[in-house]
Amino acid sequence: MKTYAIIPSGGVGKRIKSSLPKQYIQVNGKELIAYTLEIFQNCEEVDEIIIPAQKDYFDLLNSIKTKYGITKLTKIVEGGTERQHSVFNALQSTSAMENDLIIVHDAARPLLSNKILLNAIETAKEFDSAIVAIKAKDTLIKGNEFIEDYIDRNEVYYVQTPQIFKFKILSESMISALNRNFVGSDESILVHKISNKKIKIVEGSSLNFKVTTNSDLDLFRLIVNIET
Repeated sequence: MKTYAIIPSGGVGKRIKSSLPKQYIQVNGKELIAYTLEIFQNCEEVDEIIIPAQKDYFDLLNSIKTKYGITKLTKIVEGGTERQHSVFNALQSTSAMENDLIIVHDAARPLLSNKILLNAIETAKEFDSAIVAIKAKDTLIKGNEFIEDYIDRNEVYYVQTPQIFKFKILSESMISALNRNFVGSDESILVHKISNKKIKIVEGSSLNFKVTTNSDLDLFRLIVNIET
């Protein structure tokens, strides 16, 4: 069994005011995506890394690969119009067998711990599909300008990545979604709604946040500076 990590890197990061997509912004002289790639490079369970990205950034990604010794990065493929299409392009570029594992992880989620990653991989080996998520801690409300109702947080999770699936499950789900012109916000939606597969939840961490806004970027800078 092989394990492939797909790191979608086609986003433009509209919510961060920068001339570069957020995943290529430097923090302490290192691109955000480089922090993410090192997580998978250093994980003994990961065999290959594939990045779907915009062609304009292929050269930058190759330079990051060389500079930081990301030897597991075997392919950089052209991304699609949606995240789903980018992941599918990467998936098709592999030589994966039916039971090989496919990890999908956000390029701008650079603080994933090796412990959570390994736990998710082992869970996917046992249950075929696994998703990292954290339980809601705050009071949840529903409404528009004014409160309409309160939501029971006991069965509510905030979805993170990685999301891990057997190749056959993810591939069939994505092909079926393509045939139905269904576009989901992440891979788990396709596997659950299109293929009706059960997905095991793995406990994540608040530190495993996605850098989406300028305040997220500020928080990441703060954490990196504390650690260094």
